[in-house]
Amino acid sequence: MISSIVRRRFLSALGGAAAAALLRSRVGRAQQPALPVVGFVNVASPETYAREMAAFRKGLNETGIIDGQNVTVEYHWLEGHYDRLPALIADLVRRRVAVIATPASSQAALATKAATATIPIVFGVSQDPVQLGLVSSLARPGGNATGVNFFTQEVTAKRLRLLHDLVPKAVRIAVLVNPAGGPSAQATIRDVKEAASAVGLQIRILTAGTIGEIDAAFATFGQERLDALFVAPDAFFTSRRVQFATLTARDRIPATYSQRDLVDSGGLMSYGTDLADMFYQVGIYAASILKGTKPADLPVLQSTKFEFAINLQTARALGIEVPPAVLSIADEVIE
Repeated sequence: MISSIVRRRFLSALGGAAAAALLRSRVGRAQQPALPVVGFVNVASPETYAREMAAFRKGLNETGIIDGQNVTVEYHWLEGHYDRLPALIADLVRRRVAVIATPASSQAALATKAATATIPIVFGVSQDPVQLGLVSSLARPGGNATGVNFFTQEVTAKRLRLLHDLVPKAVRIAVLVNPAGGPSAQATIRDVKEAASAVGLQIRILTAGTIGEIDAAFATFGQERLDALFVAPDAFFTSRRVQFATLTARDRIPATYSQRDLVDSGGLMSYGTDLADMFYQVGIYAASILKGTKPADLPVLQSTKFEFAINLQTARALGIEVPPAVLSIADEVIE
């Protein structure tokens, strides 16, 4: 009888100790500060930028920032819906996230800059960030934004020349731009017209901002019997790379892009900035800011790595013989 009473008292004490330990654990977790949040914003889709996203995470990790350990990275992909930007940025600003990263989208960078003057912004833009009003100067950004200026507009002339070298008989070139792209679209139109006049090419501007409008642009291409297609750099277009591959193959259209991903999917050629390197640098800067560095103290970087890719399988399907001189300068040749 006595042993039974002792046993019950022991079990009761043990249960009380366990309950107390559980309560202390819950209180401890509740008192732990929440991890800082990096709001990552891109207007494309995650499938489009798989290689670039790995580079972004590498930049964070190499600086000691690990998602889930000492930071929470929220990835927001808009799938080409630029109209969703204002509400998304407003939510991130309202929650006062630690950093907002906007690689490969001047529209996202501008929307964020307009929404906050205090939350650090790390951008990746193809236009001059000083002219866009994101920073005071490249060397001394002077505000809450810094990042990488990668070049797409500056290489427009070279991309057009490379297309002409591949398809010398092509004279009437369709240039497809997304009007929702804002400054990027306007700069492409200006620069491609200037480059075309220098080499004696005729330009026909086509616009598309939806899947249906891309189909309509290709219909116009066929009706007007244009010779080749120059696709402007745009996140929505990149997210539709399979659609472009299908339509250009169907209509036997030689096309040039700014990103290698579209060549991997069947495009003829691309020439432009190595975007993976840009995403990597954005990751490094975001990590540096999380560790206490102010954006104003981080000079804007300028991309120096470029990629020229050719899809030989597509060239053969189009009956194009790639000149050895062009082939020799390609960074990637897809057989």
